Amino acid sequence: MTRLDSTSPAAQYRYLDPDTLMRMGNLNVVARSAVEGFISGLHRSPHHGFSVEFSEHRPYVPGDELRHLDWVAYAKTDRYYIKQYEQETNLRCWILLDCSGSMNYSSDKGLTKLQYGCFLTATMAYLMTRQQDTVGLVAFDHEICLHMPPGGSPAHFNEMCRRLENLQTGRVTSLARPMHDLAEMIRRRGLIILISDLYDDEDEVIRALRHFRHKKHGLILFHVFDAAELELPFTKLTQFIDLETGDRYQVDPGSVREAYLAELRAFIDRYKRACSDADAEYVLTDTSVPYDFLLRSYLTQRQRLR
Repeated sequence: MTRLDSTSPAAQYRYLDPDTLMRMGNLNVVARSAVEGFISGLHRSPHHGFSVEFSEHRPYVPGDELRHLDWVAYAKTDRYYIKQYEQETNLRCWILLDCSGSMNYSSDKGLTKLQYGCFLTATMAYLMTRQQDTVGLVAFDHEICLHMPPGGSPAHFNEMCRRLENLQTGRVTSLARPMHDLAEMIRRRGLIILISDLYDDEDEVIRALRHFRHKKHGLILFHVFDAAELELPFTKLTQFIDLETGDRYQVDPGSVREAYLAELRAFIDRYKRACSDADAEYVLTDTSVPYDFLLRSYLTQRQRLR
């Protein structure tokens, strides 16, 4: 197991709280149990078995299973050879973090959605690095703003934490285009974790999610809101500002609340159905929910379901 504990310098970064990491305890074991089966066959070790990725040939010996004979090699050499494979044991994960303008929202001077996403990212990356998985990071709005290929060393993790600290929101949103680009760019199958409020053309984003599944990636979607976006608790005439265009609107919340909440429920339900249809995981949260509680609840639930 990689030596990376809560007393290391990595734990002193803005988005890593040592007390939180202590409370997470053995969540790395839970995390592995949660994703096993969901991403079966994506782990590699030097131990030979018969799983996903071809490694090499060896001569056939009596007792070998005939189904593993390589008939193409036999046709070429007139000799019997057995295909050997590498077992997959280390997860390869990409965390995709939305840094578009709407992610900069906070209703109560607490965490913005982007900051909440950074805490989720750093904590999951910590757990994966500690259990010897590899994790990469992509931040994007209408284009890719940050790209770190997967790595599993403490130095890689430290660099990821440093880059998270400098991450800022953009203005324009066009989530689908960079997501399609990433689906084509990421060649080796792995686990895709998307953290976003998904404020973009729903049909386009859903097509991009399906693109990842078409490429045989596992997919987990953390759909992040501010609590006020889920409740619209305002009672007086309120000025709302579009964080991506700067447009301002004077609205009486009471006159639009019912219609707003109905549309929001439909918005969420469309993504839930799309994830279910694509055999992807959907996790709804808001920034008032402690991120460590969210992760523990989600991953332990996944463990019970497996």
